[in-house]
Amino acid sequence: MRRLLLATTSILALSIAVDAHAADLPAPYAPWSWTGFYVGAHVGGAWGSTNFSDPFGGSIFGDHVHTPGFLGGGQIGYNWQAPGTSWVVGLEADASALDSDGTSTCFASSAITVNTTCRVRPDATATFAARFGFAVGPAGRTLIYGKGGLAWAHDTIDMALNAGGNPTFSTSSSQTVNLWGEVAGVGIEHALTPAWSVKLEYDYLNFGNTNVANLGSVSFVPTTPHFIVGTSPPGTSNVSQTIQQLKLGLNYKFGADPRAQGWNDPAYATKAVPLVSAWEFEAGGRYVGSWGRFQKDIGMFKSAGFSSISDVSRLTYSDMQTNAGEFFGRVDTPWNLFVKGYVGGGGIRSGHMNDEDFVLPFGTLLAAYSNTLTPTVNGDTFYGVIDAGFDVLRGPGYKAGVFGGYFAMNENMKGFGCSAIAFINCTPPIPASGSAIITESDRWRAARVGVSAETMLTDRIKVSGDIAYLPWVSFNGTDHHFFGNTGILAEEFPASGNGRGVQLDALISYYLTPQWSIGLGGRYWGLRTSSGQFNANILGGVPVPPTPPQFFKAQVEQAGAFVQTSYRFGSP
Repeated sequence: MRRLLLATTSILALSIAVDAHAADLPAPYAPWSWTGFYVGAHVGGAWGSTNFSDPFGGSIFGDHVHTPGFLGGGQIGYNWQAPGTSWVVGLEADASALDSDGTSTCFASSAITVNTTCRVRPDATATFAARFGFAVGPAGRTLIYGKGGLAWAHDTIDMALNAGGNPTFSTSSSQTVNLWGEVAGVGIEHALTPAWSVKLEYDYLNFGNTNVANLGSVSFVPTTPHFIVGTSPPGTSNVSQTIQQLKLGLNYKFGADPRAQGWNDPAYATKAVPLVSAWEFEAGGRYVGSWGRFQKDIGMFKSAGFSSISDVSRLTYSDMQTNAGEFFGRVDTPWNLFVKGYVGGGGIRSGHMNDEDFVLPFGTLLAAYSNTLTPTVNGDTFYGVIDAGFDVLRGPGYKAGVFGGYFAMNENMKGFGCSAIAFINCTPPIPASGSAIITESDRWRAARVGVSAETMLTDRIKVSGDIAYLPWVSFNGTDHHFFGNTGILAEEFPASGNGRGVQLDALISYYLTPQWSIGLGGRYWGLRTSSGQFNANILGGVPVPPTPPQFFKAQVEQAGAFVQTSYRFGSP
């Protein structure tokens, strides 16, 4: 996520430099002002972070929920450009609906305490902000701006005790909260025609603290039978939240002809946007450096009647650094139809994994909470995208269209070593050498629908964005547990599920020649399952009939930056 923010900021900073180059362009440009009312729509991606305070003591692990998701909504506003200057000020209100979800362990204050799974589902945000910008480029038709003001979010927060199926401790709750805070953002907006402009915007929403009800807790010593040694009644926990958003938007300025063409044609006021008259093809390569995480929640047997988020185990792979290479291409036709895609792969390094278990027997003992750390994770990933679409708006130097497509990713992770954080699940500690103690092999497949836009800010600088909603996500994965680092298989657990997700890219390119360009971009992926099941095929090294299905949830995130070079054929 930090890399995506860095890439987005770099895109905006580089765009400020277009004014000096554009001043020498020979083409005539009609007078233009940003002053006026506008209305528009946007789509994008959101990645939230929600923190829970632990009222029962300092937590061993958790209390932090990631909530990736897709957003869509609209905006309305007014700009005023000071006469004779490039300075623009305005007011804007926007609102977005979110499809966002995430879970984490909460209130794990000790190994003898029954803790909670916290689930956070932000479903709406809104902002009311002032915009301050500076118009650059030919006739000032590119606006570099910042914004700041008020922010609001609506969340659903679910909780369930991780009681291991013990009805004495099993309870759950659901509540909604309204959060108020502030928003700060930066963006770039470019007027395609007198009526239409496209924007790429990054916003950071920060919400103040609020209290939510918790479920209390129970502590017991790890003996059989267990003895309750403490009870904490339900109370409140403090919650704070941030949400980062990247939006691709289209605005309509009132008072202008929506059918008018772009700026390079003196007769733009009377002509509709024509079809392009030639085929175009662009292809190239990328280096992608990214940060990733993968999480799987394993719940109770579905037939047992417990909450779907009351877990018996959770595995969290974190801080995985990936270096990957990609090939990409796009074909545009004379009929505004296009096909685009990319394929890539690389290696995973520098990660670690936490394996948590909740109220499970270990020999003659019954542990309320166990957490072991696998300090070294590596592996590999291979992925690809293919899309087909139609440019709704297309003219000299710009394209804006919709598409549908398909995404596939195979990801393999290997964990080495094991040491105990809570209880005694790794005794003695297992060194991070020899064979892997755990492996994870996953297949993600998804359908994509989205929007894509690009515009030339000058004859050499292009900004583009690609936002995809994944309405159907399929996950199939298997983890293998081994006896220490012996390489001998101990347990095998296949899992599957379906859900949703989001993928987005932003890029700024500089054309060294009319055909050859270099670029810098940012990327974020967030995929999750909303339903699924988990089974066991091997237990203790012995094959067994598949166990009854258990609740299951998987989530993967990737955020990073890339550099690319490309060559295009057929463009004027």
